[in-house]
Amino acid sequence: MLKWFLPFFAVILVSAAAVPLMGRGEQQGSPTPAMAPAQNAAPVPQAGAKNPVKPTAESQAKAKGIYQIDCAMCHGDNGNGQTELAKSMGLTMDDWTNPATLAGKTDSELFNTIRNGKDKMPPEEAGRANDTQVWNLIIYIRSFSKGQPQAPAPAQ
Repeated sequence: MLKWFLPFFAVILVSAAAVPLMGRGEQQGSPTPAMAPAQNAAPVPQAGAKNPVKPTAESQAKAKGIYQIDCAMCHGDNGNGQTELAKSMGLTMDDWTNPATLAGKTDSELFNTIRNGKDKMPPEEAGRANDTQVWNLIIYIRSFSKGQPQAPAPAQ
C-alpha cells in the first residue's frame, strides 16, 4: 500500500511547486524591486544649507562606523589624511584635525562632496548611507578638530 503512495505524493509535491510558475509570460508589467530603498529623512541640501540633524550618541556611533569602513582608508582614522593608501595614490589629503581646514566649507558643500564624490574620491551611495547618515558623518568629521589648536590653513 505504501508503494503507490510515495509516487503519488511526489507528483502532488511537484505540481504544487509548479503552480506559482504557471501563467507567467515573458514580462508582466515592470518588475518590483526586491527591496525599496529607504527613504531619506533629511533633504538634499541647497547651496549654503545648514546641517538639519541633531547628533545623538547612537547616530555618531553609526557615523563613526561608516567613516571607518568608507573613509578612513584614505583620510586616516583620526582624519589627518596621512595614510599609506593616499600616499601611494599620490593624493594630498586635507588634515581635518586642523580647525582651519574645514572652517571655510559649509556643511552643504561637504554633503555634496561626500554624496557625489570628487576627483579620485568615489561617491557615498545612498544604499551605503542615507542622507541623514551623511549629515551625521559631517558632524563626525568636524569633531576631529575639536579641541585642537588652529594651525595655518593649508595652501590650496
